[in-house]
Amino acid sequence: MPVKISALNSRLLQLSFTNCRRSLIAAGSGLLAGLAVEPIGAWYLAWIALVPLWMMVVRERRPVLPSLLWGMGYHGVALFWITGIHPMTWMGVPWLASFSIATVAILFFALWGASVVVLWSVIFGWICQRYQPPTLVRVIVGTAIWCGLEYLWSQTDLWWSTFAFTQTPHNLPILHLGQLSGGMTVTAILLAVNGLIAEAIITRPNPLVVDQKIGAVNQKTLAIAAITLFCTSHLGGYLLSVAPLETKPADALKIGIIQGNIPNEIKLYASGKRQAIEGYTSGYLELAAAGVDAVLTPEGALPYMPAEIKQSSLYQAILDKGVPIWLGAFGEAGNDYTNSLHSIDQTGNFISQYDKYKLVPFGEYVPFKEIIGQWVKRLSPLDATLKRGAEKQEFFAFPGLRAAVGICYESAFGNHFHQQAQQGEFIITASNNAHYADSMPAQHHAMDVMRSIETSRWAVRATNTGYSAIVDAHGHTLWKSKLHEFATHSHQIYRRRNQTWYVRWGDWLTPLLIISSVILLVVYRVPKSLSSAGVEQTNL
Repeated sequence: MPVKISALNSRLLQLSFTNCRRSLIAAGSGLLAGLAVEPIGAWYLAWIALVPLWMMVVRERRPVLPSLLWGMGYHGVALFWITGIHPMTWMGVPWLASFSIATVAILFFALWGASVVVLWSVIFGWICQRYQPPTLVRVIVGTAIWCGLEYLWSQTDLWWSTFAFTQTPHNLPILHLGQLSGGMTVTAILLAVNGLIAEAIITRPNPLVVDQKIGAVNQKTLAIAAITLFCTSHLGGYLLSVAPLETKPADALKIGIIQGNIPNEIKLYASGKRQAIEGYTSGYLELAAAGVDAVLTPEGALPYMPAEIKQSSLYQAILDKGVPIWLGAFGEAGNDYTNSLHSIDQTGNFISQYDKYKLVPFGEYVPFKEIIGQWVKRLSPLDATLKRGAEKQEFFAFPGLRAAVGICYESAFGNHFHQQAQQGEFIITASNNAHYADSMPAQHHAMDVMRSIETSRWAVRATNTGYSAIVDAHGHTLWKSKLHEFATHSHQIYRRRNQTWYVRWGDWLTPLLIISSVILLVVYRVPKSLSSAGVEQTNL
C-alpha cells in the first residue's frame, strides 16, 4: 500500500510539473507574440510564437489554461498602453481609484482578447480529438477557426490587436497581401506557417506518419511546406510592393497638417480651448502661406459646435485666406454630441460632416447604459454621451471629391476603410492619442499603415500629440512628427481610384476557409478506431 501511494504521489507531482511547464511555455510564447507589436516591433517572432500552443491544442482535448495564458501574454503586452490613462486626477478621480481603474482596464481588455484564443483552442482541440483530421487538413481547419473568431470579434466595439497586427509597419511585403482580403490574409498565412512548423515538430521523422487519405507526410515535408509558404507569400507581397505608383500632376494635392499638442488635462477647459484657438489659427495661417490645398486637424481640435466655431479667430482666418480645412470638432445630435470631422470650404461653408461610428466603450459611451450607467463612471470628462454616427457615410473633402475617413479608434477596423475606399480617393484620419502611454501612438500609426496598403490609398494622419504622418499607397512613411510637440507640415499626396480585391469584395478569404474546412472534414473524416495517423504524445 505505501508503495502504491508513493507511486501515485510521484505521478501527481510529475503531472503538476508538466502542467506548470506547459503553462510557462504558453505564457512565454504569448509574450513573444506581444513583442512583435509596436513599439518593439520584433515582427519575426510572430512566425513561431504560436507553435507551442498549437502543439498543446493538437495533443490535448481542452488546453484552456495554456491558451488563456498565451492570450493574456499577447494582448497584455500589446494593450499595455491602456494603463496610460492613469493618473486621472485631472478628471477628479482620486489617485488610488485611478490606479484601480487602469489595472481593471488592462486585465479586462487582455482577457477579452484572450477569449478568442481560448475559444480557438477549445473548438480546434475538440475537432482534433473527435475527427482526427489528417495533418494538412488540421492546418487548414485551425487557420479557418482562428480567422472566423477574429472576424466575429472585429464586429464588436472592442477590437484592436489582430494577429496580423504583429507585422505592421515593418514587414511591408507581407502586409501587401492585405490587398487580397484585408488583414485576415496576413493572419491566415501566419497561422498556417505556425501550424506547419508545429505539425513538423509533432511528427517524428521515423517512422513515417501516414494520413490514410492523403499519403505519407513526414517531418521534412512539413518543414519544407512551412518554409515554402513563408517565402512565396513574402515574394508575392514584395512584387505587389514594388509596383509603380502613378503620380499624375492632375491627381496631386498639397495637404497641410497641424498637430496642436493640447494636453488632455486642459483640453476641455478654458486654458486648453484658448491654447487650441491660438495654435490652430497660427498653424492654419502658416500652412495657407505655404500654398496648401487644404489643412487637416486632429480629432476634437476645437471642442466646439459649428455655431461656436464661426465665432472663432480660426474661422475668420478661413474667410480671409480661402484655404479649405478639415476640422475636428463636435456635432449636434439632439441632447448629445457627435465626435465629428467637418469639411469647411474656401468660403467658410460647412460642406460635409463625418461622425465617428466606432466609439470607445466607457470612454465615449457606456455600454448597456440603461442597466449599468448609474454605477459606471465614464473615463471621459464630457458631460454628455457621444452619439454614434451612421455605419456608412460619405465625406466630401472638396465639392465632388470624396475621401476615406476614420477618427481615432476606427483605424483598428479594416472593414470600415474597405467601405470608405470604395469612393474615397485618399485617406484622412484624425486622432487625439493623448489619453494613453506613448506606445499607443506607435501602434495607431502602424494601424494606418495597414489601412493604406490594404486600400492602396495615400493616407494623411493628424493627431493631437503625435504621431502625425504622411503614408504613401505602399505603406512607406514619408514624414512622421515627434511626440508631444506642436508641429505643422505640408506634403504632396496623390488621389487614387483603383480598387484592390479587398476594397471590391472585402474579407472573402475567411468564409472560403471555413467552407473549405467543413468540406475537408466531411471528406477526410477518419473514425478514431481506424485512424493510424496518431499524434505522438511527446512532451514540450
